[in-house]
Amino acid sequence: MQPYPSLPQLFFAHNAQELITEAKWFLNFEYRVERERGLDFEEDLFHPFTLRFDLTKRRGATVIASTKPHAADSASVLREGERRRREAILDAAPGDQPLVKSLASAADQFIVERGALKTIVAGYHWFTDWGRDTMIALPGLTLVTGRYNIARQILEAYSEHLDQGLLPNRFPDGGETLEYNTADATLWFIEAIRAFLHYSGDEAFVRERLYPKLKDVIDWHVRGTRYGIHVDSDGLLTCGEPGIQLTWMDAKVGEHVVTPRTGKPVEIQALWYNALRIMQEFAQRFADPSSEALYAGLADEAQESFNARFWNPLAECLYDVVENGHSDGSMRPNQIFAVSLTHGMLSPEKAGAVVQAVQNELLTPMGLRTLSRHDPRYRAHYEGGVVERDTAYHLGTVWPWLMGPFITAYLKVNQRGETARQQAEAWLSGFVEHLTTTGLGQICEIADAEYPYTPRGCVAQAWSVAEILRAAVEDVYAVQSSPPKAAKSSPSRSGQTPSLAKVVRSSGRQAT
Repeated sequence: MQPYPSLPQLFFAHNAQELITEAKWFLNFEYRVERERGLDFEEDLFHPFTLRFDLTKRRGATVIASTKPHAADSASVLREGERRRREAILDAAPGDQPLVKSLASAADQFIVERGALKTIVAGYHWFTDWGRDTMIALPGLTLVTGRYNIARQILEAYSEHLDQGLLPNRFPDGGETLEYNTADATLWFIEAIRAFLHYSGDEAFVRERLYPKLKDVIDWHVRGTRYGIHVDSDGLLTCGEPGIQLTWMDAKVGEHVVTPRTGKPVEIQALWYNALRIMQEFAQRFADPSSEALYAGLADEAQESFNARFWNPLAECLYDVVENGHSDGSMRPNQIFAVSLTHGMLSPEKAGAVVQAVQNELLTPMGLRTLSRHDPRYRAHYEGGVVERDTAYHLGTVWPWLMGPFITAYLKVNQRGETARQQAEAWLSGFVEHLTTTGLGQICEIADAEYPYTPRGCVAQAWSVAEILRAAVEDVYAVQSSPPKAAKSSPSRSGQTPSLAKVVRSSGRQAT
């Protein structure tokens, strides 16, 4: 059957005694949760046919629903193949810890096809593939799990869509124009390439296929690209236009950007500096001395300006945004990236103070709050209609994915001592129960900012799984970055990676 021309065909195979093709409609069906969320909650449901099984004459009933035709008697073979595929993923997990094995299994479910190459679905049930989400999630989903070929395909696929030095933030469905409204996706792209080279050692791919494009990326950022993204006279990266949300805190209600963060956001500076040092290392590795000197000079200038402009001496942490002489002292988690990224600009003393401030104000068992409870704008619960939820999205709501960089930063400033490692392991242990309570075997997108930290949003989020898995493997358990026991690319369902489902997302991150 094919409900609408724009949707794929759905094939049913079965061993029923009787097929009744009389169609029926269930009218005015209501979805209670959708009603509570202020969304469309009523529709008519179509019942295309009925299958009748006589279980007194056979031991079981078989139904196969698929976008590809199958024979009903192939069910046992398909089931066994899927069982073996899942076992292979667990066998190849980069560690024997139950949490690591569970997250390795969860990670597999986000990798899908886009054309002939691979991409990452940001979250289920309603997100597609997003540039920022994909690059943040790539190390945890594909590198620590040893799936280097998939990582290579994803990096190659996205590199083909670089335009004016920017990676697309979103690939719209239906052939619409790509959206480049992001100041950080491209910088996360460079970090993902660094991690890829570290894990895979595939220097030829990075040098020949990616490095020339990355040089162009830096050039565009220096001279200026879309949405006011450019290097300012102080060497820091400024960005923003009215009505445009460019950082990961991208909620928008109508024409109102909830957290505009126009100017120089703290994590954009951390990512820019990190990218410059990575490019400096690439240039040295690839015998490009003039570029090496250029990137080193840009990085030195950015580091000096950052330390002069972003340190908040009263709070002993970093400002969230600096713009035209104004410094925003909002206590947010974005500053953690100034410590967690590979290349940091802070002294050990300041880095330790940042981690302590974030721990004191923002840490919860489910991740980091997006705003301090002492801020008058703070929203403890993510509930209500679209406006209420989108407003709360980055004004307190907890994001589990931020636990990954926080743990990396925490262990870094504590010299990876055993006491600190045990504390980090205890923080991760809370997710073991979560894997059995919401989206089974998955980690949610967000959670309320106060006890009991009710899970909200998508039941399965790629960067939530990826960053917690990465932190567990790289930092807490210190598993060596070597290929796993099984093949680098785990077997896919029926020999294929599942096709990308059509999902819907609003102007912010909350689906309608």
